[in-house]
Amino acid sequence: MAYTLVTANRNYSSWSLRPWLLMRALGIAFEDRVEPFVSLDNHAAFRAFSPTGQVPVLLDGERTVWDSLGIVMYLAERHAGVWPADASARAWAMCAVAEMHGGFGALRRERTMTVGQRVTPTRGSDALARDMARIAELWAEGLARFGGPWLAGAAFGAVDAFYAPVAFRVRGWGIDVGATGARWVEAVLAHPAMVEWERAALAETFREDGHEAEVAAYGTVTRDDRAIM
Repeated sequence: MAYTLVTANRNYSSWSLRPWLLMRALGIAFEDRVEPFVSLDNHAAFRAFSPTGQVPVLLDGERTVWDSLGIVMYLAERHAGVWPADASARAWAMCAVAEMHGGFGALRRERTMTVGQRVTPTRGSDALARDMARIAELWAEGLARFGGPWLAGAAFGAVDAFYAPVAFRVRGWGIDVGATGARWVEAVLAHPAMVEWERAALAETFREDGHEAEVAAYGTVTRDDRAIM
């Protein structure tokens, strides 16, 4: 079994982080292929390897598996540990993953992921406040019901990988997710695979104007730890 996982820039690509982190955390071997963003719209270039013109994409021999959720479901059929063994925790984790995959639009728009920066927000909508309240509620529920330290129990799984990009946002934008949520954020940021991703993000010299503008539209950068261009 020889997987290739196609992802984009470490600093910006939250969708790429999810399957990458899950595979690293579960010890699923893969070739790591990075296709950098060249603009906010990379559809034409990415269509060469992705049917949707987006990343991430998992290549398994002649088979192409696209979309972060599609990749996770594909891996779950072939590898243990993607979902919790306990039926109740598994049902909760699946629902939480689906909720992240399909929701939280204000968070994505107003608090974009930028791993190497610290940003003081200058504005935020009511929709953003609702998104963050729901995420804090969801994290607290999972940790209380299933005992932690991960969202659905003792083992890191797909639900942690799907919310891991939010941890970078919480730290980078100074978002309050409550004491319980903050402990999970601290734990996931310290995970060896997250540390590996962050190191790669900080080493990038590439900048994409559209993503940089998304940060500037909602905040003021107070610190930038990325390598100098």
